[in-house]
Amino acid sequence: QLLEAKANLSLAQSWHALQLQQAKAQMSNMVPKKQLEQLQNSMREELCKAQQLQENLHWQTELTCRQLVSTQEEREPLLQTGVEHNLRSAEAVLAKRAAQLKDTQALLSRNKLLIKDLCEENRGFAMALQAAELKQKSTEEKKQQLEEQASALKQLIGKITVSLH
Repeated sequence: QLLEAKANLSLAQSWHALQLQQAKAQMSNMVPKKQLEQLQNSMREELCKAQQLQENLHWQTELTCRQLVSTQEEREPLLQTGVEHNLRSAEAVLAKRAAQLKDTQALLSRNKLLIKDLCEENRGFAMALQAAELKQKSTEEKKQQLEEQASALKQLIGKITVSLH
């Protein structure tokens, strides 16, 4: 019975070591907090850039509208030609800025999805770690019980041995 108790104790210790190793392996697969912070900072920077682009777009639109109003009021052919050229230039700049803004928004969307995926993955790892900790606690309790049983068996064997002599 003592050998069986020792074997059970050894098995429980091996199982505990395996569970601990698996939990450590899962933790090593988690996304580092520093990388997550870098992604969040990158996303904030991209949001600021997008906001600046929107402000520039608004400013350029307002400027173009003012130029059009001014041109319509003056109705001078040379000035009209210059305004039309400026308008085409402004439209080209606006189209370029709109494309940049669209690209930035796409990047922000991808970053948001990536952060969401990372958060979900981290939640899964946290749950796995919690389960491993519970298993470790259970294994430690079983180990304690087995040690107590082994101690009781030793005392019993000692008493039996003393009574045989």
